[in-house]
Amino acid sequence: MTVLAAAGTHPLGDRHVHRVGYGAMQLAGPGVFGPPKDRAGALAVLRAAIEAGVDHIDTSDFYGPHHTNRLIREALHPYRDNLTIVTKVGARRGPAGSWDPAFTAEALEAAVHDNLRHLGVDVLDVVNLRAMFDIHTPAEGSIEAPFTVLAELQQRGLIRHLGLSNVTLAQVRQAQAIAPVVCVQNQYNLVHRADEPMIRALADEGIAYVPFFPLGGFTPLQSRALDAAAAALGTTPMQTALAWLLQRAPNLLLIPGTSSLEHLRQNLASAALRLPAEVLARLEHDVDG
Repeated sequence: MTVLAAAGTHPLGDRHVHRVGYGAMQLAGPGVFGPPKDRAGALAVLRAAIEAGVDHIDTSDFYGPHHTNRLIREALHPYRDNLTIVTKVGARRGPAGSWDPAFTAEALEAAVHDNLRHLGVDVLDVVNLRAMFDIHTPAEGSIEAPFTVLAELQQRGLIRHLGLSNVTLAQVRQAQAIAPVVCVQNQYNLVHRADEPMIRALADEGIAYVPFFPLGGFTPLQSRALDAAAAALGTTPMQTALAWLLQRAPNLLLIPGTSSLEHLRQNLASAALRLPAEVLARLEHDVDG
């Protein structure tokens, strides 16, 4: 039994995965662009995650681009039967590292085939459509056409399950009218809680919510209340923030990313950390994002 089992599991498509997984974004170079600074270290982190029991990896072929998926393949292929790899499409990287929309049918199909090739698989476990009306903030706009493209690729046997990223609840409903949605990946963390109505709605339907930037992303979480809670518990602030997420809602699946073996161990250890009621109450009211 691994430490990850302490937080339980939740359905992700046709599998149940541990609620603490691994996000591969930080394995790419600075700004999620170019190769890693330490290739051997990146491979070691991936292998250590799997050995520790991680069965859910989040990635994308536009991380790098291509570098992250190639690292995953080099480190882990052939993949364990219980490993679920979730990727996303809908964006491409510009020559200088910009994040550009890639919503046309041709771009989406090409992205699916790039993911298949670079991961070394015949079918992708889960593909999230990344809405790019705003880079990190959900914004209204129709996703009917691009999601229909992915649904057709699913019917052709290239994708097992579909998800969404950076979307509104109205866009989730629009997608569900086309094909089942097994997960939603939006920004949510201790100091960024705008999606709480979305999380509750998805929990009622048994749909996983996967918060990106669970630790703040490019700007790490900073809060005096968080620091005080961690000091009282004898944990790190980031472990406390992850434990808060796990206790916030049963359908949250975490994908903290790191290129450090020590940080990986700390992140995974958060699965066994339970915050006392008084700490939860303090973080509920006193967080100063």
